[in-house]
Amino acid sequence: MVVASVATATLGVSTALFADFSRLGQLQSKGFSISAEARLLDADAGSNALLGSLNPERQLSPASVTKAYMAAAALNRYGPQHRFTSQLVSTGTIDSGVLRGDLVFEGGGDPGLTTEDLWRLVQRLQIAGVREVDGALVVSQWRFGPVECITTDRCNGRARVTNAYSAPLTSAGVNFGTWCVNVAPATTAGAPARVALCDSPQPLIAIDNQVVTRPANSGTEINAERITDERGDVIRLTGQISTNATARDIYRGAGDAAEKTAQVLLSMLNQAGITVRDPWRVSSTRPAGAQRLAAVDSMPLQELLLRTMNYSNNYMADVLALNLVETPQAQLRQAGQAIEAYVQSLPGHGPITLSSGSGLTTDNRTSAQGVNVMLEDMFHQGALFPSFVASFQSPANGVMRFIRRGSPNFQNNVMVKTGTLNQPFAVRALAGYFRTAQGRWGVFSVLVNGSGSTPYLSWPEVLDPLSLDLDAMILAN
Repeated sequence: MVVASVATATLGVSTALFADFSRLGQLQSKGFSISAEARLLDADAGSNALLGSLNPERQLSPASVTKAYMAAAALNRYGPQHRFTSQLVSTGTIDSGVLRGDLVFEGGGDPGLTTEDLWRLVQRLQIAGVREVDGALVVSQWRFGPVECITTDRCNGRARVTNAYSAPLTSAGVNFGTWCVNVAPATTAGAPARVALCDSPQPLIAIDNQVVTRPANSGTEINAERITDERGDVIRLTGQISTNATARDIYRGAGDAAEKTAQVLLSMLNQAGITVRDPWRVSSTRPAGAQRLAAVDSMPLQELLLRTMNYSNNYMADVLALNLVETPQAQLRQAGQAIEAYVQSLPGHGPITLSSGSGLTTDNRTSAQGVNVMLEDMFHQGALFPSFVASFQSPANGVMRFIRRGSPNFQNNVMVKTGTLNQPFAVRALAGYFRTAQGRWGVFSVLVNGSGSTPYLSWPEVLDPLSLDLDAMILAN
């Protein structure tokens, strides 16, 4: 019994001694800059205890940890149950089923608008008695769009893109500003794969299909890019798919998200038997004096944030941030300034610079201390905290598989938002909440930045030492 007691006491001293960021800090010897801080929280606002820190006030890039700032700003502005409304409006009148004038889709800045929502709009337009449009379909992105690109990925993506996250931004986008192509194997090996758009049975854009069907169990590897040329958007597919493989949905950013909405919505109107006389067009002006014909609301903000944060969706994050700008034709820097204005209300935060709400650019700057001030403020807002913390991931159960590592305490006692950038320098960032062995709440923030001369930084190089550091803090408190 005495030996056991001594061992337990020794373990307690040892754990407390190394309850800091000493393991993570070893990355500094490899040339990486670190800003890190962990604090315990008490039920009374303004009462906390520092557990560990490394250069907590150093200004570094937070990458997608920026999204936590955006989520906090949006919840404080709108509340968890806010919904964004997209609608069909017109200045014309309905005469015997004919709408005399243009049919205008007024984008409501819904970052989660889907084709299912557009179908609801078309159905409600039919209920309103419209069977024909004696005019054009106009997609109005007067709130924001087109939004100037400020990152290499989005700027290059206007002509060619091999991902979904670089989709252009608009208040009138659908399906996250992306085209979706379904690729399925043919029945016999050697034949081209079967391809079709997910959004429409009609061929709205060209698909250059070079995917070959291979025998069963041959493996599936599909490469896809969207290019924009004189034909408009084109999806180019190469690779192979096995005869026994399941169909794959592949997403690539559109060349123009508002134009994509116009094409998809017009296709739906045609399928519903609503004819439109004139060609579609996109407008950046607000339809003055128009009357609502049909409307659809987004899911509540708390659900939008869950999807934005869990999947680190850059399109959704930037659209939500742009909604914070009160003047029409908002741009990303204004969205960043709107979040900065929220941060200025947080005592003790310190400097912050945000060029976007997604963190897709390394121009964003904050500190670990600042992130923790924001996290602590949200913790003490009882009406907002449940929605806020629910948007963070548990390493044990989160959708991001790369965080499923480290000790059981790290896996099960932590809620985290991650941030990753590789160009022009490496960024690995984490921030969130933890529960100690005694059931107390804590906040932590870690920003690790490389430079043009530092080596590639993998997530295990950050997560493995950090999980041990946090594990010690959890056990010691």
